[in-house]
Amino acid sequence: MDKILNPPAHEALKPAAAAWFASLRDRICAELEALEAQAAVQPARFERTAWERPDGGGGVMNVLRGELFEKAGVNISVVNGKFSADFAQQMHGAGHGAEHFWAAGISLVVHPRSPKIPTVHMNTRMIVTTKGWFGGGGDLTPLQPGTPQAAEDAAFFHAAYKAACDRHDPNYYPRFKKWCDEYFFLPHRGEPRGAGGIFYDYLESGDPEADFAFTRDVGEAFLAAYPAIVRRRMGESFTPEEREAQLIRRGRYVEFNLLYDRGTTFGLKTGGNTEAILMSMPPEVKWP
Repeated sequence: MDKILNPPAHEALKPAAAAWFASLRDRICAELEALEAQAAVQPARFERTAWERPDGGGGVMNVLRGELFEKAGVNISVVNGKFSADFAQQMHGAGHGAEHFWAAGISLVVHPRSPKIPTVHMNTRMIVTTKGWFGGGGDLTPLQPGTPQAAEDAAFFHAAYKAACDRHDPNYYPRFKKWCDEYFFLPHRGEPRGAGGIFYDYLESGDPEADFAFTRDVGEAFLAAYPAIVRRRMGESFTPEEREAQLIRRGRYVEFNLLYDRGTTFGLKTGGNTEAILMSMPPEVKWP
C-alpha cells in the first residue's frame, strides 16, 4: 500500500472543512427556497439525493426546479481514494507513487427562469494529496449582457467579492479577478463566459487556518451578493424575444463546462456521481 503523506495541518482541518461545506449548503438552499416562495404561485423546494462513491466517500445532490429558479443545484461531496496513475500526474502533490487524495467541497449553479436575473456559479473546495490546498470562487453570467442592469448587477457582485478578498490580502482581488477572467473564457468563441468574479486554486499560503477562513468568506460573499440581485430583478417582466436570447446565451455555459471546466474533469476522472457533476447544465438551451 502506498504511504499517504498528508500535510498534518490540513489533515486536522478535514472535519471542520466538510462540516462547513454542509452548513453553507443548508444556508444557501434555505435562502433560495425563501426567494422561490416569495415569487412563485406554487413554490418548489430542493430535492436531496445522496450518493456513494464505490472507492470512498460520497455526497448529496440538491436540486430545485421551480418558477423563479428554473433549475438550481447546490451539491456537496467528501470523497477519498486513489487517482488513476495518468490523472495523478496532472494533480498537485500526486503522482510518482503518491496517488491517494481526499477532497471536500460545495458546488452550485443557479439558472433563473427570467433573463433579467443572471445565472450564477460558486464553488469552494479543500483537497489533500501529499500537499493540501483550497480553491474555488464565484462568477456571474448576465443573460442580457451590455445592459445597464447587467453592469449594475456585476458591479454589486464584484464589490462583495472584493470586500471578502480585502479582509485577507489586498492582492487577492486583483489577482483572483484576473484569474477568473482568464479561466472563464471560451477560446473557440473569443469571448468571456460572463461578467466574471474571482477564481483561485492551489491556495496554500503556509497558514491553512487563514486559507480556510478566506474560503469561508468566499461562501459568505455569495450569500451577501446573489440573493440581493435576485430580489432586485425578480419582479421585472420580460418578452418572448428576451427569453429566446437567454436560451441561446445559455449555450455558452454548456460549451464552457463540457470543454474546459476543471471541476467537471476532476469529478469524472475520480469516479464522482455523473448526475451531480452535470448538475450545472441548464434545463433548456438553444443554439442559433
